[in-house]
Amino acid sequence: MKNEIRIVDTSIEDQIKKELKTQPGSERDRIFSKFFGAALGGIPWVGGFLTTLTDLHFDDQPKNNLLYEKWLEEHRTKMKLLGETLYEVVKKLNEFSEEINERLESEEYLQIVRKSFRTWDNADTFEKRELIRKLITNAGGQKIVADDLIRLFLDWLNLYHEIHFSVIKVIYQNQNATRNEIWQELNGAYVREDSMEADLFKMLIRDLSMGGVIRQYRATDYNGNFVKQQRKKTYSTGTLKSAFDDNEKYVLTDLGHNFVHYTMNELNTKIG
Repeated sequence: MKNEIRIVDTSIEDQIKKELKTQPGSERDRIFSKFFGAALGGIPWVGGFLTTLTDLHFDDQPKNNLLYEKWLEEHRTKMKLLGETLYEVVKKLNEFSEEINERLESEEYLQIVRKSFRTWDNADTFEKRELIRKLITNAGGQKIVADDLIRLFLDWLNLYHEIHFSVIKVIYQNQNATRNEIWQELNGAYVREDSMEADLFKMLIRDLSMGGVIRQYRATDYNGNFVKQQRKKTYSTGTLKSAFDDNEKYVLTDLGHNFVHYTMNELNTKIG
């Protein structure tokens, strides 16, 4: 006897359209259909999963059936998360006026959608998927920076770990924070300079500095040129600078500020 899995309606697009009550055949309905196509097309396993769900019959092979069911269960969970993300993005975009319609159906934006959902699929945590969701929404509802930079922000989301984003958030909320102040916000515990924690913290600061996300504070003149600092006389203490130095201050670069805007803030203001 063959095992057969009963399938319920799994059409993400139909369910979201029902929730949003978009008029069939309307311009927004057509635009969001393109959006769904780009989003789902950016995730390789989606097509195969939906095909399997809608036409699934197992031979009488209990071991293979069990493995297949486990595979399906994992992808059902991912599909549920995908549906929730799509719904949140489209719901937010649907609140904007028709002035953004041209942006939403542009190939430039749809390319960002495809790349975003590929990155979303590789994300390990809810926190990173939320950053990606906000970027997709903000990139559709406004255009403050060039699309090339938005793709760079996606690369950063793929490259950096959640703890990197924690450092960025601390500096964003506390401009001119020293390493010691950043550490106090993140952890606060006393650790040795030669400890694993100190090594990790130095790595985070180094990664973000070399990546152009943060930098040490430097005074600028009226035209934005960095002012050359006078060297101060220092007295040797016999030890190297601490990983938790409390003198030099850190700020976000302009790129870093825009990254925060696109990935950590919810867009609430309508275009107009």
